[in-house]
Amino acid sequence: MVTKRTSRRNFMKGVGAAGVAFWVAGGVQAEPSKSPNEKLRWACIGIGGKGDSDSNHAAENGDIVAICDVRESELARKAKSPPFEKAQQFTDFRKMLDEVGKSIDGVTVSTPDHTHAPAAALAIRMGKHVYCQKPLTHSIYEARTLADLTRKHNVMTQMGNQGTALEGLHLAAQVVKDGHLGTVKEVHVWTNRPIWRQGIDINRPTSTPEAKGVNWDCFIGPAKMRPYHPSYFGLGWRGYWDFGTGALGDMACHTMNMAFMALDLRGPSSVEAGGEPHNKETYPKGAKIKFEFPALGKRPALTVYWYEGKDEKGKPYRPPEDVMMGQKAEGSGSILVGEKGSLYSPNDYGAAFTLLPEKTYEGFELASYNKGGGDNDSRHFGELAESIRTGKQPTSNIPDYAGPLTETVLLGNLAIWSGKKIEWDAVNMKATNSPDLDWMIKHEYREGWSL
Repeated sequence: MVTKRTSRRNFMKGVGAAGVAFWVAGGVQAEPSKSPNEKLRWACIGIGGKGDSDSNHAAENGDIVAICDVRESELARKAKSPPFEKAQQFTDFRKMLDEVGKSIDGVTVSTPDHTHAPAAALAIRMGKHVYCQKPLTHSIYEARTLADLTRKHNVMTQMGNQGTALEGLHLAAQVVKDGHLGTVKEVHVWTNRPIWRQGIDINRPTSTPEAKGVNWDCFIGPAKMRPYHPSYFGLGWRGYWDFGTGALGDMACHTMNMAFMALDLRGPSSVEAGGEPHNKETYPKGAKIKFEFPALGKRPALTVYWYEGKDEKGKPYRPPEDVMMGQKAEGSGSILVGEKGSLYSPNDYGAAFTLLPEKTYEGFELASYNKGGGDNDSRHFGELAESIRTGKQPTSNIPDYAGPLTETVLLGNLAIWSGKKIEWDAVNMKATNSPDLDWMIKHEYREGWSL
């Protein structure tokens, strides 16, 4: 019977630590940029979809100086809300930052995945703090570059994997770190995404309506120019290789997050994917991915499995039944399999969890661990605001946490694209057996756009 407890005092010492440093020196600390009584000033890039709540949280933590969206209708809608009535409006974030850059402290970036890095990089180079949605970037090179820029310019950053704010997620990770599972050999993570159109039978729209009230050039950003079509908005862009990162990019920064924190899942040595085919326009309808991680520090080598979507018969890709130990892998979740037992979490964030088999852990004092609740979205943004005032890095900062997590996640898409096992040199960002994937690791930007 396990009876060991982790004191809250000792636990709090470790909360937010990224583990070993990234591939170059981490641990960025900044001088406080605001006194506790000074209001932060924000500019918000992307105010529809997730950008709606991100900009609202920015307003909870300061004043909104400017808002930007490629759709004029979104700007008009947002401007009806009191915190945004006096904000300057733009349809191009480059123009916005050029005009109001001296008047702001930070930006939110809540655009489609392929424009995260250009917007965030521009803001960081101007010395602005950044809250950027997940996945942090569209490519591995972009994630590494943002980490380097953050160190150079000494700013505060936070990626929008908001479950990181839940105490339960940190405590689940601590249960693993405390050795209650023994040595973890396998991790299985799954999602119910995609919930948008993608797959080998999905092609681009053929009609070309007029882009009224839309800055289509700015939507396309660094990607290859495509004809305008309204179906790309909403969730539509997520399924396309040149705009989104598929189900893996959409959800793994959430659902793999607890395991990443518990086991420091950075720098896989190889990755391979199976599942449904794709047409090089959209991501597949379903996939399963195997990541191999070498030993890192005191953590032995282990394997991580990812499952998304459905097979050709409509059956969801899920972990084997024997792994689940009687639990049903429905919706989304994760299970960490150790030599002594397993930790099962039945949702995206990993903050609620059960130790299995239940008989083995009978009497284990989960009350000391299983805590959480509250508005994790608001708390996560609030952590960034507090960091700007104190100079202490937030948990999901780019150099130490968000960047390495995003790199790990995006590596899976290289395997989906290629259909073969990828041997990965994390330090040098090279698929050593697949030089033909260099273009995917580091994208070529359209003229007029840069990182």
